[in-house]
Amino acid sequence: MENQQPFLRPFLSFSFLESTYSYSFKWHGIPTMLQKLHDSSHPNSDLSHAHSLLKVLLSQLSMEAMSFVTEDRKTAQESTFPNTYTFELFGGVDVSSAQQGVILTHSLNDDLVKDCLSVLYNCCMCTEGVTRSLAARDDFVLFLFTLMNNKKTFLQTATLIEDILGAKKEMIQLEGIPNLSGLVQSFDQQQLANFCRILSVTISEPDVGNDDKHTLLAKNAQQKKNNTPSRAEVNQVALLNIPGFIERLCKLATRKVSEATGASSFLQELEDWYTWLDNALVLDALMQMASEETEQSSTESSDESSLATSPLRHHLPQSMKIVHEIMYKVEVLYVLCVLLMGRQRNQVHKMLAEFRLIPGLNNLFDKLIWRKYTASNHVVHGQNENCDCSPEISFKIQFLRLLQSFSDHHENKYLLLNSQELNELSAISMKANIPEVEALVNTDRSLVCDGKKGLLTRLLTVMKREPPDSSFRRPRGLLGLYLKCHILFCIIDSGCTSRDVLQSYFDLLGELMKFNIDAFNRFNKYVNTEEKFQTFLTQINSSLVDSNMLVRCIVLSLDRFENQTEDVKVVEVLSECCLLSYMARVENRLTFLFRLVNIINVQTLTQENVSCLNTSLVILMLARRRSKLPFYLDALREKEYAEKYPGCLLNNFHNLLRFWQRHYLNKDKDSTCLENSSCIPFSYWKETVSVLLGVDRTSSSAIASYIDEPYMDLDTDPLEE
Repeated sequence: MENQQPFLRPFLSFSFLESTYSYSFKWHGIPTMLQKLHDSSHPNSDLSHAHSLLKVLLSQLSMEAMSFVTEDRKTAQESTFPNTYTFELFGGVDVSSAQQGVILTHSLNDDLVKDCLSVLYNCCMCTEGVTRSLAARDDFVLFLFTLMNNKKTFLQTATLIEDILGAKKEMIQLEGIPNLSGLVQSFDQQQLANFCRILSVTISEPDVGNDDKHTLLAKNAQQKKNNTPSRAEVNQVALLNIPGFIERLCKLATRKVSEATGASSFLQELEDWYTWLDNALVLDALMQMASEETEQSSTESSDESSLATSPLRHHLPQSMKIVHEIMYKVEVLYVLCVLLMGRQRNQVHKMLAEFRLIPGLNNLFDKLIWRKYTASNHVVHGQNENCDCSPEISFKIQFLRLLQSFSDHHENKYLLLNSQELNELSAISMKANIPEVEALVNTDRSLVCDGKKGLLTRLLTVMKREPPDSSFRRPRGLLGLYLKCHILFCIIDSGCTSRDVLQSYFDLLGELMKFNIDAFNRFNKYVNTEEKFQTFLTQINSSLVDSNMLVRCIVLSLDRFENQTEDVKVVEVLSECCLLSYMARVENRLTFLFRLVNIINVQTLTQENVSCLNTSLVILMLARRRSKLPFYLDALREKEYAEKYPGCLLNNFHNLLRFWQRHYLNKDKDSTCLENSSCIPFSYWKETVSVLLGVDRTSSSAIASYIDEPYMDLDTDPLEE
């Protein structure tokens, strides 16, 4: 026995102690019960006897698990959870997992399977290391997936798998799950929504945090070492190969929830719900409700009739039903968002458009996604009102992330509008005598939003009502029609100090104003005093990493306007606009250039601050067009000497441009974004960088020509260190 079950050795060695010292050590007979449970872990054993033992053990462990949840998940120690500690010490986890195989092979006792799963889950909650131990056993993890075929044990199995996968050192390969496609296709809609919680762990790239691995230099080095797709990317492909998978997720994301009660009682019910959440009762309630729904429906557990007839409905507030649905949708939207950002994004985009995800979300917007009464009005867990653990707030944030991923540099962004709004865009193009954007012309009108307002318009409306520092304002790239005066108010007059939110304002303002002479005219009318203008400049200069995209927009727009001197209106705004006049002064552009180059280096470049390098390049490209590149480089050299560190700035810039070549010349998407956002051909970007990196020291356009010999440090390649 010992050779077959090595995990029982500590239990067998100490079993005699239990009878003598059980009271003093408070073992409560657990070692003896485990011995008996092990003896019944074979095909011919009495499973009813095993089940009775398991029930006793479960009752002892469940009390400690509940205590763990209600006491803010304190670190599990022997003194805190003695029963669970003893159970794990004497091999209980291994006995329970071994019992699973016997039950599955020789019994149809679903209740016994549930109790085995509950025992393991309770141990994972309370005892440090149990989850990691189970996660290291790949055979056991794959075995758990086979249990998901049984609808009566599905929820307990899914909950345990989610915990285990979160502790695995290496991401599981979905292709290794037996009959993955058949398994997923067998799920009803509620099971599929729960399964998304598991999928979120298997398709997301590991979070690298804020350490050195987060730098672009480290990322590029890692990509060099490993050219093969990551496990997360392989898992994404496996999911997309499952017939009907994306279509079913779209249906889950857009299905409606009926509201049986009026808004007047909703707030009180929601307060009741939070009381339940704080007492951890909601977890059991949701699990029971989900189990009852599964038993009542063999196909679509999303059927409202099954919810309405559930006995548990008499004990739950109406708001629970809505929050129950919201919790599912958060997981579904997250999976769709990750797939939208993966290598197969074009395929995913096409399917999401075809299955009308955006019109479906538009129809849900007022009644579910952004209702008038939301959880953000309540204090949750003693934290502030914007606590992200609220289901409704999490849902809103995930919704915004999905829309950002959907509309980011993709022609499908026009699906966020309705037909009338598309016609208005066409009319604007005609009035301005500008050719319509090809993507707008090619947009399939049958796939756009229905109703009087498109999704983008609805979002703009609610965003205007949000406080200036609301976390919902952070996602960028969505609000292309936002009122400029409202953004300027938020930047100048609202007192907002959140860097994330301010960056969103700056980026959005830049997109709205770029090449738009009317926008600069409006800016001048709003910023109509020197005090307001200085406040605006202070906000920009307080963090150039956050505001550099706006600086780039102003520089690009100024360059274009200065070439349109035949247009009377342009000339008038050029002479009157304080912002354009400020940027027209060479000394101000040089100040921005100096700071942009000075705040970054190759070792600290990230996806967040690499835009500073690109903005500095825009300034120099425009100078090169006007044959003033030598003047700018000489000014940088003079600045170095004035600051008493000659060579430092230009050597750093030289290294940054060498990195730029390696980073962008192999990145089709990134290069396209640079070209589209600046309206400067990428060939000119590459050419300018090559000129700046020229080795001929007699060239007036090469950086090397402006570094005196004693301070030159261009031989060492920082990319190879």
